[in-house]
Amino acid sequence: MKVRVLVTRREGVLDSEGRVLATALRDLGYGGVEVSTGKLLLLDVEAPDAESARKRTAEMCDKLLANPVIEKYAIEVLG
Repeated sequence: MKVRVLVTRREGVLDSEGRVLATALRDLGYGGVEVSTGKLLLLDVEAPDAESARKRTAEMCDKLLANPVIEKYAIEVLG
């Protein structure tokens, strides 16, 4: 099953890359923009159904794909 995982920083965690991008955008004339960085992961997970794919993906996120101290993730099973 195709699974999409969006990993973003938790509220209150410093996002220096996002801050640099926002500054660069302001310098290019795009003021009033805030930027938060993250990562998009596309997985092909072997699972008998969507719920099993979601559970297996959550385990992978907890163990490796996301740092639970500073990041949160959202899982979308695409089919």
